[in-house]
Amino acid sequence: MNKIMDLPVIYSLRNCPFAMRARIAIYKSKQPVLLRDLVLSDKPAEMLSVSPKGTVPVVVTPMGTIIEESFEVMLWALTQGDPDDLLFADDDTLDSMLALIYTFDSEFKRCLENYKCAKRYSESNIVECRQACEKYIVKLEELLSQHRFLMADRESLADIAILPFIRQFARVERQWYLHAPYPHLRVWLNRYLQSKMFSKVMTKHPLWLDNREDILFCG
Repeated sequence: MNKIMDLPVIYSLRNCPFAMRARIAIYKSKQPVLLRDLVLSDKPAEMLSVSPKGTVPVVVTPMGTIIEESFEVMLWALTQGDPDDLLFADDDTLDSMLALIYTFDSEFKRCLENYKCAKRYSESNIVECRQACEKYIVKLEELLSQHRFLMADRESLADIAILPFIRQFARVERQWYLHAPYPHLRVWLNRYLQSKMFSKVMTKHPLWLDNREDILFCG
């Protein structure tokens, strides 16, 4: 059998922040996968048969293991390979790293959704929604004032896990963000958005259902 057919498959949605961070981790791990881009209005039956909840990302390994939570995909990818030591294997900061990620995955994400909705529907409470987000943004600014990345002067799992949500936050009220008192956060975010990695991760591919041709994706 062709070796390419033995690779893991990832079902993904280009602009979904959860799928985005899964692709970033896969890119960083240098683990080759077969990428299948989709739109939520037209989900492949192949994906729904292994993951009926119908959300992305979903990874199917050659052994048939199904990984359907973005953070679990990230950990899976980095256990396949972690050349940049994003997991800080020889450090004692893993617990604090995971705690920061959990806070943003749970608390900040809810605030961000409220903020995005307030902007989308021109609601009167947009300032309050933004301020709820800022309670968490202030923490990141504080961390980034101490070192170039969130946990240290080198990149970690926390940076790539939180990145897609900060990208969304920055786009809600663009002009406000550009003048907000978070200069270190802006430098950190821009470094990612202008990187070769981000360009590769965000490349637009044909939808898999259009021709059922897998895209070889790796770092």
